[in-house]
Amino acid sequence: MWQTLDSLDRGLMTRLQAMPAPHYWRPAARWVSLSGDGAGYLLMALLLAEAGGMRGQQFLLAGLVAYALELPLYWLLKNTLKRARPCHNMGGVVAAVDPHDKFSLPSGHSAAAFLFATLLAWYWPPLAVLAYGWAALVGLSRVLLGVHYPGDIVAGATLGLWAGHLGLYWTQF
Repeated sequence: MWQTLDSLDRGLMTRLQAMPAPHYWRPAARWVSLSGDGAGYLLMALLLAEAGGMRGQQFLLAGLVAYALELPLYWLLKNTLKRARPCHNMGGVVAAVDPHDKFSLPSGHSAAAFLFATLLAWYWPPLAVLAYGWAALVGLSRVLLGVHYPGDIVAGATLGLWAGHLGLYWTQF
């Protein structure tokens, strides 16, 4: 089964890399990817905790619990599965950014983005479409930048959704 999924992932990656793209896609993908780096989540959560009253404080608490679950599991999966990144494993795929480590599964950017989107959608439902749309763009940017396969994004999103929901469940009073 793993070989079939890997083959499908590689085929999709090859097709995506072969698509003609406008000249601005790479800088846009870099910016979107950068918006999914870790430090911004804590800063945003602290700002929301300060400005959002009780809802903001609950958001921060749920986020702390959720990330405390997600991060160790992410590292365990990544360092157990040890799937090489497409830029290191496929000819013709060049990374447009320097990856933080050498393994690709699951996508940490996708996990964090979908976790954050889940919390935003719960505490501020009108932001749900925007939050999940941004999270999907973070995942797509990682594929376009050549550092993740599409399946890595699906796995990361699943991990983020799971951790976000557990964080909400464990912090509801």
